[in-house]
Amino acid sequence: MNIQQLKFPIGTFNAPEIITSEHISSWIADIEAFPKQIKGLTQNLSTNELNWVYRPEGWSIKQVVHHCADSHLNSFTRFKLALTEDNPTIRPYYEDRWAQLIDGTSDDISASLLLLEGLHQKWVFLLKNLSKSELQRTYTHPEHGQQFTLAETIGTYAWHCNHHLAHVQQALIHKGEF
Repeated sequence: MNIQQLKFPIGTFNAPEIITSEHISSWIADIEAFPKQIKGLTQNLSTNELNWVYRPEGWSIKQVVHHCADSHLNSFTRFKLALTEDNPTIRPYYEDRWAQLIDGTSDDISASLLLLEGLHQKWVFLLKNLSKSELQRTYTHPEHGQQFTLAETIGTYAWHCNHHLAHVQQALIHKGEF
């Protein structure tokens, strides 16, 4: 497996040209399932296993879990901003730096798992109740210099969930050795 396959085991996200209600429903189901799936993969891991990486110079399993809590909390906030403001410019953050903070390197992932469980419950409730016009609301991401619809962002985060599940599975299969 080359480094690009290790970095993107499920490929990159490409939004369909036309996003259907079936896409939205499927993506929301992925987001809804994520907390249980990530917990199932990680809750009984030893400290040694939590420190396994998914690729050379990649994050450890514990950093992936903590990152998902941080990233999904930021995404939920971006949804709220887009729903209450006219095309807000969101604030990016340095996810690589966040992953190095004490809460991103802690061997105790229980708080991040709890956060994901509660956050996803609230987030999915919001997502399932968005109207067609709300799905077309946008925010601007200054790093990319473009607008994103909430419909597309649902797909991005469904992909993000599956992307990081694949990372954890990859680390477990290879026992952190590459």
